[in-house]
Amino acid sequence: MTFPSSELILNKDGSVYHLNLLPEDIADTIITVGDPDRVAMVSRHFDIIELKKHKREFCTHTGTINNKRISVISTGIGTDNIDIVINELDALANINLLSRTEKQEKKSLKIVRIGTSGAFQSDIEVDSFIISEMAVGLDSLLHFYKHEYTSSELELSSLVSKTCNFPAYAAEQTFDLKIDSSNYQKGITITCPGFYAPQGRQLRGKAIKPDYLSQFQQIQFEHLRCTNFEMETAGIYGLARVLGHQAVSFSAILANRANNVFSKTPQKTTEKLIQLVLEALIEK
Repeated sequence: MTFPSSELILNKDGSVYHLNLLPEDIADTIITVGDPDRVAMVSRHFDIIELKKHKREFCTHTGTINNKRISVISTGIGTDNIDIVINELDALANINLLSRTEKQEKKSLKIVRIGTSGAFQSDIEVDSFIISEMAVGLDSLLHFYKHEYTSSELELSSLVSKTCNFPAYAAEQTFDLKIDSSNYQKGITITCPGFYAPQGRQLRGKAIKPDYLSQFQQIQFEHLRCTNFEMETAGIYGLARVLGHQAVSFSAILANRANNVFSKTPQKTTEKLIQLVLEALIEK
């Protein structure tokens, strides 16, 4: 199959349209962050930075640390951006951009999200870390893709949909990156299509479900409970499965919604998580 120019859009230099990257620009291990400014927070730990590219909200640095090649790319906020980033990374890895044809030998990228998040269980401390063993998307992204869900994913999505009266999809972690278990806890992350009412926040615009937080606090599935809100993880996990990649998401907890507190040291907390993840990647 040949992908036409309207479907696989390339820039004049042959790079993929939004990310402005060529196949040789990315490593097989890719760290995703939401904030473009956070890319440099990661790459400053590299021994060598071989590439820096920036287009729109998508900033990419590729380099090496202890002889391991790693790329870090900003996704911006939301699963709509995740749709762009994961599909274009997959195109760089698994489509011959010159012939516009799918490669016979596929590459499975290792995608590691380092993000920030708000917990909604009262016992989860601000400045702690969560690894998303599963994620539930309240957005609609995965509903547009042909995808075979696992039995656990189907059960969890049904549970959340019934409890909260929202159509949901669930996706599992597929990359087992171990950091010291004393540094984080496992949970189910809720990926929302917005930051305010979709996460139960109310400023002047009022949310339609005043008991939103308490509903998620009560959901238990297998050995896990729902732990935190953010805006990308379920999309990353779901698309990684659709396209044959591996993904894991780590979140620095900067807010506790149940206790109405926010971190006094958000930069320091995020930096600590970056260091822990990089140490684990070097050992992997």
